[in-house]
Amino acid sequence: MSFKKYFLKLMRVTFYMVLLMVLVTAVGVSVVYWYFMPQLPSTERLQEVQLQVPLRVYTKDEKLIAEFGEQRRMPLMADEIPKQMINAVLAAEDNRFYEHPGVDLKGLTRAIVNLVMTGEKSQGGSTITMQVARNFFLSPEKRYVRKLKEILLAIKIENELSKDTILELYLNKIFFGHRAYGIGAAAQVYYGRPIQELTLAEYAMLAGLPKAPSTNNPVTNPERARDRRNYILKRMLDLNYISSEEYQKATGAPVTAYLRRTVAEANAPYIAEMVRAYMQTHYGDAAYTDGYRVYTTITSELQDAATHALHKALYSYDERHGYRGALEHVKLPTAAEEILPFAKETVSKFNRYADLHPSLVLEVKNDSITVYNNIAGVIDIGWENLNWARKYLDDNRVGAAPRRASNIVSVGDVIYARPIRGTAPPPTEDEEEEALADEIPENPEAKMTWRLSGVPKIQGALVSLRPDDGAIMALVGGFDFYHSKFNRVIQALRQPGSNFKPFIYSAALEHGYNPATMINDAPIVYRVGNKIWRPENYSHRFYGPTSLRKALTYSRNLVSIRVLEKVGIDNALDYAENFGFKRQRIPRNLTIALGTGEITPMELVRGYAVFANGGYLIDPYLIERIDNYDGKLLYQANPPQVCRSCEVEAVQTSATIAAAEAADADVVSADKENKPEDAEMNALAQFSVPAADHANLPLTKRYAPRAIRPQNAWLMTSILQDVVSHGTAARAKRTFKDRNDLAGKTGTTNGPNDAWFSGYMPDIVTTTWVGFDRPRPLGKKETGGRAALPMWIEFMKIALRDRPERKMDKPAGLITVSIDPNTGLLARPGQSNTKSETFFTDAAPKRYAPSVPAVRKTVENRAPSTPPQTSSQMLW
Repeated sequence: MSFKKYFLKLMRVTFYMVLLMVLVTAVGVSVVYWYFMPQLPSTERLQEVQLQVPLRVYTKDEKLIAEFGEQRRMPLMADEIPKQMINAVLAAEDNRFYEHPGVDLKGLTRAIVNLVMTGEKSQGGSTITMQVARNFFLSPEKRYVRKLKEILLAIKIENELSKDTILELYLNKIFFGHRAYGIGAAAQVYYGRPIQELTLAEYAMLAGLPKAPSTNNPVTNPERARDRRNYILKRMLDLNYISSEEYQKATGAPVTAYLRRTVAEANAPYIAEMVRAYMQTHYGDAAYTDGYRVYTTITSELQDAATHALHKALYSYDERHGYRGALEHVKLPTAAEEILPFAKETVSKFNRYADLHPSLVLEVKNDSITVYNNIAGVIDIGWENLNWARKYLDDNRVGAAPRRASNIVSVGDVIYARPIRGTAPPPTEDEEEEALADEIPENPEAKMTWRLSGVPKIQGALVSLRPDDGAIMALVGGFDFYHSKFNRVIQALRQPGSNFKPFIYSAALEHGYNPATMINDAPIVYRVGNKIWRPENYSHRFYGPTSLRKALTYSRNLVSIRVLEKVGIDNALDYAENFGFKRQRIPRNLTIALGTGEITPMELVRGYAVFANGGYLIDPYLIERIDNYDGKLLYQANPPQVCRSCEVEAVQTSATIAAAEAADADVVSADKENKPEDAEMNALAQFSVPAADHANLPLTKRYAPRAIRPQNAWLMTSILQDVVSHGTAARAKRTFKDRNDLAGKTGTTNGPNDAWFSGYMPDIVTTTWVGFDRPRPLGKKETGGRAALPMWIEFMKIALRDRPERKMDKPAGLITVSIDPNTGLLARPGQSNTKSETFFTDAAPKRYAPSVPAVRKTVENRAPSTPPQTSSQMLW
């Protein structure tokens, strides 16, 4: 065969072989396309993908309270991501991203060669587009079929989406370790700043995380993370993304990353938990992943004031009852250079409570001590912040006053110290962690005034409402949420004591009494079976004929019992229901005149709101609105509001209100499956449920129902203003000397086990409570006026700071006349010792007082031999 024929035959065979290979390849590609392409998801889903974004809770003034969710994510638009950050990611993951069609043939070839040579699978051939395909649609396991799907899907994505869109999806989806998903969340988790504020070195550090979030993590493996960062910086230099000067500066930068918790801008953990419980109840697990933003009715300023007021009141109580001693005593190292590391390690073993910091005593001088804690470093505590510490003996006794610091503490004692408010900004948990991570910092806390303290055994609660619609303005459910999540505002059933008396007296005004009615404050005895009940006034004294106004002003127990007996227990219970109190939790006997029912602080403040707003029953609510992640309004609170100019609309029955709320609840949960609720979740959620309407529906105006007559509310407010001006709450008047619009009532139960104060003006009503979780005596003289009123005063200093005085408008149907203070009758013409008193127009006295005052008893004393004869008067 000639060479020419051989060559032609070879060319022909080669042609057919190539053609066959092309046909086989085409058939193979067609089969792959026909078989796999229908299995691939539509890229339209990428445009509609719902990234898991945590639930965020805000104050009314849009300060962050809390964040709930397993994944921390802060999605960003492509134009919000700095160019240096993008370049760092491209250098680390896919520098040919803007050149290849979704699959980098060079990288893929390297991965195939590596597989043939070593038998090991790797991800070296994965482009950013392929990672998007895998992260959004495919499983992470390394299988050949999955890899083939990944390649096909990457090509499909590239054909249908822009490069910037693909990069945006990648940077918002990828995992960066420590629950951080997406570059926005990673910047906050590791550096506590927005991505736009980071440095080149920090960009490179974050860019090194997606490949191995655990191995290359700057928190758990800083040396490995530094090496990875510097490798990426070298890649950026080689790719001309940065200059040599930038490279040198960035590679020399220290590793500054550490874990930052979500920084709350408002301290309201009890509020946050109420919202979380509500969202969990109504939205299930989607509450933590769909990016809901819940805006509450509280403001950060008032919430901060409430927290401070509660802490101050409990610290004051604790200091009055003496110092319980050090937490522990340790021996300090002898070498000076070992003392601070030892101190840091020692105090780190103890829990932090509220603003109390474990501190180690390093030196004791005559009138001061030097201590170390992890937030301020080494600080001095002066005598003025030590000398309160008499030794605790029991709830009623303390030891002798200390004369020097050594009478209180010793070197090596572990104690609690707290910063005094106003001397510097309060420390945050992030600042404390930063102090632990580095040497003792130069920080403002070191310049604060610190005070020896202890963890109060006592607890407290504060809740404040807007009387006209029930919006919760501030709420603190205890001393420290993180050590006791029990929300005493809505979960603690306690006896209100004398704080309940105004509701009995309000009932009396509707049953023939008036503020000038004289009742005999004298001993009274009841026989019930074989038992004798001899109620007494707090002072153990008797004051004879006393007006109804004066009896409530000074909280006279005996007068209250006589009034209730005349009104009738059943009448009083019926009337109490007008204020929202639950009848089944109030005993059907005369002791309710002294407040023996069981009531939560929230129920009590709601009752006082009726007096504050002129006689309407409002519903406390916490959630103002709910937005989705895109900012679309989903729900808007629409609570029943007080309307004084539309009495016809406002006079609704409780059943009407309940029906409206039920309808709203149906709308709220119309597109969500309600989840099973346990008792605790119900308790937390009951006052956080907004009276909400769907955003797409017009809001229907809703009116609060009238609970009592406006004339009754005005008269009760007038009497309760006397309580503040010169009665059991006169301490408040000494603080607010220039205001005449404040009204309220103290409350103290037997023991005393509970201390209360509820007070208001037309714009705000607040209830405070102090007591032990397991009821026991607070100690001698720990009345509502001493233990709970100071909390109210401290809070209202801020709440009233920018509120002008506003007195309640006097309604028609009242008349003010001059009366004889000894009889309550009209003053005689020319009489000198008169006083003005206001009455219902149809109940004003018509007779003049006699020339010689007569002692008028409206209720006779009962002897043991004459027990009450009717069931309504029975004690048990």
